[in-house]
Amino acid sequence: MTSFDTSPQLNVWRALLALAVVFVMLATTGWTALRNQREAGPLQASLESWTHGRLHGDRLPDPDTAPTRLTHFFASLTSQERVRLAQRYPLAVGNMNGAPVALRYQANRLALLQARTVERARMHDARLTPAGQQEAGRRMHRFEALTAPDRHILAFDPEGSGRVAEVFGDLAAAERVSVVVPGVDTDVLTFQRTHRSYSAPVGMAQALYRAEREASPSTRTAVIAWADYTAPAGLGIDSATAMRAENGAVRLNALVRALPGTSPVSLFCHSYGSVVCGVAAHRLPGRVADIAVAGSPGMRASDASHLRTTARVWAMRDADDWIQDVPYLEVGGLGHGADPVSSAFGARVLSARGADGHAGYFEPGTESLLNFAEIGIGAYRSVHCAHEDEACRAGLSGTATAGRA
Repeated sequence: MTSFDTSPQLNVWRALLALAVVFVMLATTGWTALRNQREAGPLQASLESWTHGRLHGDRLPDPDTAPTRLTHFFASLTSQERVRLAQRYPLAVGNMNGAPVALRYQANRLALLQARTVERARMHDARLTPAGQQEAGRRMHRFEALTAPDRHILAFDPEGSGRVAEVFGDLAAAERVSVVVPGVDTDVLTFQRTHRSYSAPVGMAQALYRAEREASPSTRTAVIAWADYTAPAGLGIDSATAMRAENGAVRLNALVRALPGTSPVSLFCHSYGSVVCGVAAHRLPGRVADIAVAGSPGMRASDASHLRTTARVWAMRDADDWIQDVPYLEVGGLGHGADPVSSAFGARVLSARGADGHAGYFEPGTESLLNFAEIGIGAYRSVHCAHEDEACRAGLSGTATAGRA
């Protein structure tokens, strides 16, 4: 399941902490080399092609330039010119922060169709093992499902285990934007599930979007299922360090800075996703009004003030969530720091009643999901606190259309 969902491996995670000195040595040698190693996959190839491309004889802008400059570039084009670029460089345009949202949807659909064709051929590739052919089949079916007309794919990269982000609602017209940041074992194949659907990013985002609409039908909202970073696989070295979170934080920051409009943004970060949000916090733009974490192993900070963010920081944990047994400390780069629901951390602690363990925070009918929805629409005075003193609502005001209180 998504994000630290198998507690039997918890002792392995603890053992990694106990071997901190050894791992610190590795972190300064082999891990650093691994982190800096970059291979040219399909997305990189598309970006390289873009950098050498021209339109009417003029060079195309640097894809890594500021999103505002790219926005101006695309605004200067005709609709036919924009479509031509999406068709010629689908992966580049589909992942380009600053490109129009609707154009990214269109480009990513083309990229998914191309990736589907590749995987269909791999299904019958005699050089692959039967297991490899079977995985190719699973990927082919996933890519095909993501091309459905009602899917709005904001980002897609087929390289490795894959990255993807999907939008629910009208992102360009939204008055409030929510971003769901999932944790461990998130990839293109686990992006959506049939069994225990609300433990996967698509199910999480769909549930939050519906809950926000129910809480305030008049508020225009959009929710992003954001699996556009390379998450750790299982409870191993990667999940015990911030290496994956550091890269994810860069990508999360880039996403938020490129979102259309100026509407408030709320981040909902589950399990290792809360590590990503914690690392990203100090660089996020001011439009990020809330960072809410659930089932967190820590946010790489000793308290909320050390996150260095103007966003409100919320935290929740179900009483049956095994993540509470993780050592809340950081030693030599291992571990993720203080417990976000502890009184000393200083977050606004919310009720997670009904969540049922580590993977149930987005289940419909739970107080955890209702709290997320109230935050997502800005109805801060309506949230349910974890403690009777209702300290989590102290000093707040908020209605369904409120911004930062």
